[in-house]
Amino acid sequence: MTTINTDQDYQNRVKHFTALKDKYQANSYQNLSPNSPLYFILRKADLGIEILDLEDIWLQKENLLATVQVIRNQQQQRSKHRVDLGVEFTKLKSKYQVNNDHTSWAVSPLYLILCKVDSGNFLTEKEFNWLISNGFKKVNSIAIENQKFISLKSKYNANKYQDFHSDSPLYSILKKIDISELLTESEYKWLIEQELSETLEFVKQQEATRRNEFIQLKEKYQATKYKSGSLSSPLYPILQKLEAEENLIDTELTWLKEQELIETITIAEEKEKTKEFAALKIKYQATEYEDISPKSHLYKVLKNIDSGNSLGGQDVNFLKKRKLLETIKLANDKYINHLKSKIEENGLLTDSEIEWLKNNGREDIISLVQKRLFSILKSKYAVSNYQDQSPNSPLYLILQKLEKDERIEPKDVGWLQENDLFYGKIWTKYHIIEANFYQQEFKRTGNRWNLVNASSHLRKADRSKSALELTDNLPLNSIKDNKLKSALLTTRGGAFRDCDKLDDAEICALQAMKYQADSHHPYTLMGAICYQQGKYFEGDKWFNEAIKRGAKPLDMDSEIKSILNKTKDEKQRQELVNYLLKKDPNRYAWAKNYLKKQQDKK
Repeated sequence: MTTINTDQDYQNRVKHFTALKDKYQANSYQNLSPNSPLYFILRKADLGIEILDLEDIWLQKENLLATVQVIRNQQQQRSKHRVDLGVEFTKLKSKYQVNNDHTSWAVSPLYLILCKVDSGNFLTEKEFNWLISNGFKKVNSIAIENQKFISLKSKYNANKYQDFHSDSPLYSILKKIDISELLTESEYKWLIEQELSETLEFVKQQEATRRNEFIQLKEKYQATKYKSGSLSSPLYPILQKLEAEENLIDTELTWLKEQELIETITIAEEKEKTKEFAALKIKYQATEYEDISPKSHLYKVLKNIDSGNSLGGQDVNFLKKRKLLETIKLANDKYINHLKSKIEENGLLTDSEIEWLKNNGREDIISLVQKRLFSILKSKYAVSNYQDQSPNSPLYLILQKLEKDERIEPKDVGWLQENDLFYGKIWTKYHIIEANFYQQEFKRTGNRWNLVNASSHLRKADRSKSALELTDNLPLNSIKDNKLKSALLTTRGGAFRDCDKLDDAEICALQAMKYQADSHHPYTLMGAICYQQGKYFEGDKWFNEAIKRGAKPLDMDSEIKSILNKTKDEKQRQELVNYLLKKDPNRYAWAKNYLKKQQDKK
């Protein structure tokens, strides 16, 4: 049995050797033994294995020159084919934007995949997975699009169009057909030029369906007065949006108004409100209420809640009667959150908001409001160093009044003075409020003593220009009361002095003395003017005259202090301090301290 098999194997080898000799033109070689070197060489050549120089020499020695030439030609052809395959692979990689692969074409699965993609063959799931796992996402995407294109061509009878690559104009057209999107005139024309009549039939069927749909939609949404039946009309997509329960945008509503399609607009708004109403019922747990019409009072209530407003008494009763207690709770919670946000933002609530909190037992939030507002007010009026944080502090009530431009009581002023808080912004705001009060009183009564008081407060609030405007064009000739004339001229002169218009201030002071020679105020003003001019000795004379007429020495010192405060010239300030200390070092010891403070600031 073994002998038979061996003989058969030998015969097969001889037969194979004979065929190779015939193929490689080596029939002149008489030896048919499979053990011959020629059989070995021819088998190598037939497998495409390179023939060695030693083997080539043996063939030539056996005078098998034709065999040598056949093998060489075959090897050259194989070499050329290898190069061609490599070039084709490179072109395919370039075509499909593969830049990250350097694997030889002979061992890369990518070659076959690209060939399949390029020839329009579908890839297997395994091949798609290989592309993804090896980072060839672009090729994967192209392959997917190509396959979609091929499927669409088959679906819409466009197979006669040979191109199957997704960058073809046909692909974009077929995608539009597949979603029943209207083709442009140029796309329609392109299908005709490509003689894709069967594909056009699909388009025509879709257009007929859309025309019928357009007619029905116009009737449904009361837009039949719009006569155009063109599918490219702006009305068609607008009605489609309404049918799909989508809200219209402003430009679409404007277009409808321009076409006077008021009924359509009304329906659109009604649908939008109905949709909103349904969403609000879910949001505020009022779905048990069956009415879905936006004309329902509940819709208005829920809209009000959603805007962050509080519920009125009638609305609360409306909800209670319908057992929508959870809606009430959600509404209150939302409003409280709104108030908390408002507190965080600016710390202020209206009186009605505070009242609502009281009625709903939210003293905790009221306290939070008060503390927050107190902190803001202290910061605004530059008294944050005041330690008491309680809203029960007198300062909180005073600052609230000032913030509302309300006058504060004399006891409040006294409290501010006792606590060293009557200065800066509080001082300024107090005097502005007082000035406004006296101006209003003047308008109400015509009493010019109110102008005197208003001017005095404006000067203290550092609004001396406004004080001058207030006392401008005084009708002195028509005023009978000399005391009033003197007071008006004195306060006007003081305002001129504040503005460094000392000549005008002096004229006012001297006129005031004529009208009321026994008043110390114009004399005090003249003393201050002289001091401001650097005429200290002359100023003292006027101050002494003022003291004779009832002025207090401390008032004179206050005027001198204010002049020191205003003096910007260092040399002039030093001269004034030296003069005061030389005149009375004990009385004017404060001047020396003032000068030291000024030097320390530097």
